[in-house]
Amino acid sequence: MPQPDATARASQTRLQRGLACEQLAAEYLQARGLVVVERNLRCKAGEIDLVCLDGAVLALVEVRQRSGVEFGGALASVTWRKRRKIMRTARFFLRRRAWASYPMRFDVLAVQGLPHAGYRIVWIRDAFRAT
Repeated sequence: MPQPDATARASQTRLQRGLACEQLAAEYLQARGLVVVERNLRCKAGEIDLVCLDGAVLALVEVRQRSGVEFGGALASVTWRKRRKIMRTARFFLRRRAWASYPMRFDVLAVQGLPHAGYRIVWIRDAFRAT
């Protein structure tokens, strides 16, 4: 039976780590009173990892994970390009869902370290604004 090559194994590992981080983020936010209403909203414009209700506010949450702090770590990986993709995706979904009436904010939840090892979570509410 053929073995997957190193690239395929690395991609699978990254995917598994990403799913574990998103689950960790969802549990972290739920423990703080947020209600997760959607996960992994995808369209051509991009993806929104978590959509949560924080009281009457719709929180669109970008989950980022980095095992090390090189190049600024998980928080620094939310570049202006990434923010622009998230905003475009939000516009697309807000037109198609009943969420348009909710006040909205963009949050970033960074997992520094590995989800099944030592890690630190930093949650930034209202991390950036739509322009």
